[in-house]
Amino acid sequence: MSDPVVVLDDLRSESEEVDRLVRELSEDRWAAPTPAPGWTVAHQIAHLAWTDRAALLAVTDPEGFAAEAEKALAAPESFVDDGAEEGAALPPAELLGRWRVGRERLQMALRTAPPGARFPWYGPPMSAPSMGTARLMETWAHGQDIADALGVAREPTDRLRHVAWIGIRARDYAYLVRGVTPPAEPFRVELTAPDGQEWAYGPEGAAQRITGPALDFCLLVTQRVHRDDTALTAEGADAVHWLTIAQAFAGPAGTGRAPQGA
Repeated sequence: MSDPVVVLDDLRSESEEVDRLVRELSEDRWAAPTPAPGWTVAHQIAHLAWTDRAALLAVTDPEGFAAEAEKALAAPESFVDDGAEEGAALPPAELLGRWRVGRERLQMALRTAPPGARFPWYGPPMSAPSMGTARLMETWAHGQDIADALGVAREPTDRLRHVAWIGIRARDYAYLVRGVTPPAEPFRVELTAPDGQEWAYGPEGAAQRITGPALDFCLLVTQRVHRDDTALTAEGADAVHWLTIAQAFAGPAGTGRAPQGA
C-alpha cells in the first residue's frame, strides 16, 4: 500500500459512497441513532469531518497538531466525543459541506506531500499512504455505522484490502494500548476478498493463523462486530486472543460491540 495515488483514489471513492448515503436525508434522519452509543448519523459525519481537519493539520502544521494532540491526551475519553458533538449541532447542510471541503483539502495535501515524509498522529507517525489508508479505514467504518442506522446493505468492494492491511499492521498497537507486550511470533492471515480471491499476509508457515471473509475481518478490526458474530477462524492461542482485542484505529482501547442478541 505504498502508492499514495491508489490509496487516495480509493479514499475518494469511499467518501463519495458515504456521501451518497446522507446527501438526501431529511433532518430527522440525520438525527437517527447509530450503533455507536449516543451517536447519531450527524455525529458520524461530524467525526469524519473533525478527523479530516486533524489530519490536514498534521500534514500542513505539525507543531499546531502537536498542541491539539496534547489536548487529546489530557482528556482521552471525551476529546473525540466533544468534537463529534460540536459538529453534530450544525445544520446538516453546513455539516455536510464542511466534510466535503475538508476531505478534499486533505486529499490535495496528501497528494502533494514530499515522498517519504512522515506526519505526527495520535498513534505512530504516518506517511502519506498510511494517512490515506487510515482515513479510508475510518470512513468505511463510520459509513458502516450510518448504513446500519439507515437499514442499508452496502456491497463490499476491494477497497476493503486497505482496511485489512491497516488492521494487520496495527496488531501490536492493539496490545500496547492495553499495556500488554505483543507476541513476538508473526501471524498468518488469509482472507477471502469480496470477489473470491485470497488476500494473504504473513509467513505461510506461521503457527498463529487467522482465516475467513475479508468483510468479517474488517468489521472486527474496526470493532463494528463482535468476534462471535464472524465466520473467522483462529489457530493458536495468540491468534485467538488477538481477535478479541484487534483495533485498527489510534486512540484508547476500544470496547467493541456486544454480540448479536445480547
